[in-house]
Amino acid sequence: METTSSSRVGAQPAEAPAAEPPQSEQNPHTTPAPPQEATAPVPAARRAAEGFLAADFPWYGLDGAFTGPRWLGQVGTGADGTVEHGSTGHGDEPSARGEIATGEKERFAVVVTVASNPNRRSGDGTGVLEATSVSSAAWLAGSGLLAYSWPQQMDHTLRDDWLDQQTEAAWELADDLDGPDWSTLSLPVDGQPTPFHYRESEFGWVLAGSTGSGVHLGAYGRGMSAYGLGFSAIADLGTYE
Repeated sequence: METTSSSRVGAQPAEAPAAEPPQSEQNPHTTPAPPQEATAPVPAARRAAEGFLAADFPWYGLDGAFTGPRWLGQVGTGADGTVEHGSTGHGDEPSARGEIATGEKERFAVVVTVASNPNRRSGDGTGVLEATSVSSAAWLAGSGLLAYSWPQQMDHTLRDDWLDQQTEAAWELADDLDGPDWSTLSLPVDGQPTPFHYRESEFGWVLAGSTGSGVHLGAYGRGMSAYGLGFSAIADLGTYE
């Protein structure tokens, strides 16, 4: 996961309005231009849905056994604007310090769908990028969980350093799915038993696997058990707020 830092842009002084010509120089026959109508901002939910609709692969979420709230996460695109992955959420919408600030335990499961691309061209068309794999899904899920984790004993000024270290560790774990930190868990995908790589930590759980429909799946959550979950292709994105 890339971490970004924002910088505050200094406000530029407003330009003084142009002086209005004397009344004698104004053209009395000039018709004032009608005021322009303000453009209504596009709702965030609609912007998110548009990003999901631009993908050429199926999106996945929890199957019909889950009856709680559903919401759209974010999509990730390549250099050429092609949608490569995205996430759908289930349960509470998590926040980095939610449990610390409110004292209430958040319950959520986020499903990450990653397009299967054996050969990805670079944005300028001059080379081939590393293919996506189950490790890609595991990495996105692991870094996603970290984004909503905050050790209670840690001051916010130290969190960036901690997040960088943990993100690197998540990448190393994702690159070694056959290692001792992972176990195997079988869960249904579109009704078919599917093997997943699974691990738990003090911050929650992460799993990753592949489907028969040309995508890799990752998932992470907290407060909801991964055991007993099922996944299915989303037939109607309108069920996600």
